[in-house]
Amino acid sequence: MYKILYKDGDAKRGQLETVHGTIQTPVFMNVGTDGAMKGAVSTQDLQGIKTQVMLCNTYHLHVRPGDGIVRDMGGIRKLMVWDKPVLTDSGGFQVFSLAGLRKIKEEGVYFNSHIDGRKIFMGPEESMQIQSNIASTIAMAFDECTPYPATREYMQNSTDRTLRWLVRCKKEMDRLKSLDTTINKQQLLFGINQGGTFEDIRREHAKRITELELDGYALGGLAVGESHEEMYNIIEKTVPYLPQDKPVYLMGVGTPDNILEAVERGVDFFDCVYPARNGRHGHAYTNFGKLNLLNKQYELDERPLDETCGCPVCRTYSRAYIRHLLKAKEMLGLRLMVTHNLYFYNTLMEEIRSAIEQGCYKEYKSKKLANLKEDLK
Repeated sequence: MYKILYKDGDAKRGQLETVHGTIQTPVFMNVGTDGAMKGAVSTQDLQGIKTQVMLCNTYHLHVRPGDGIVRDMGGIRKLMVWDKPVLTDSGGFQVFSLAGLRKIKEEGVYFNSHIDGRKIFMGPEESMQIQSNIASTIAMAFDECTPYPATREYMQNSTDRTLRWLVRCKKEMDRLKSLDTTINKQQLLFGINQGGTFEDIRREHAKRITELELDGYALGGLAVGESHEEMYNIIEKTVPYLPQDKPVYLMGVGTPDNILEAVERGVDFFDCVYPARNGRHGHAYTNFGKLNLLNKQYELDERPLDETCGCPVCRTYSRAYIRHLLKAKEMLGLRLMVTHNLYFYNTLMEEIRSAIEQGCYKEYKSKKLANLKEDLK
């Protein structure tokens, strides 16, 4: 059950009630592809930095350790000791990212495993079965994340096939929910809108998937090479054709700037590897721009990463110490950086929700964007 609590223009402050807890939106989902945050950040750590939802990946968990093992262990939440919601990406992004290792057919996609080269087949039914075994809170429909640029003919054919796959996903999920062996019989299904940067294809696909009355809807195939302006335009032109009483998820996005702009255009859910990946490379997100901790100027800096931040890292450690850890390639350095960056993102979402509640989102967004563009000294 999704409910909009406040609106400020097109920006929505809502909540999604699930079998595993209520998600306050807009929300950023922390990406734990293999059932873990990279950078040695535990689920216990995540509890302390305002994390609401974990995102795990269907393809990766199918390859290793195997979705059957996850099922036998009671599902991914029990396996990784996480008592809050989990969303599983369907494997559709791997249709894009593993382009050199796959063949797309009407029945599904044939992969060569990126781990050991073994042949894998995944279609709509298989994706739903794997996600049912994983027992995530929210399952994503199987789709093709289309490349950019692509011809109109390719995009139309791919989008039409994604629609046919979605119908099969819904049918298979209904079947799985009827089985006594299914762990989560209240698993939600989100459909994915595709169409690249072709406004008319996006619009028509949005209308068609809306007819299926799903639990939520995502915008896929963005942030894959197009400009930010093109992405924002597609969001503006597509969201109005998706149900207003269901959550909207912008997949794989993005930077703090991207999130602030997309919220203003009606998006509820986000995920991105940036906070963890950039943290592992020494880049800290702060309220005054991005900080490259590997720069020599921080060698003797006793200040925290961000003097306005209340995260456990900033309350305890200096820039000098964390820089030392990174230079010495100590795992603790990665853990501290990722923890801080995730806290920053989760706090950003908290601020966004508050600004929408107070009816001052445009002013908040403008001030926040200006601050994020400052040079941190």
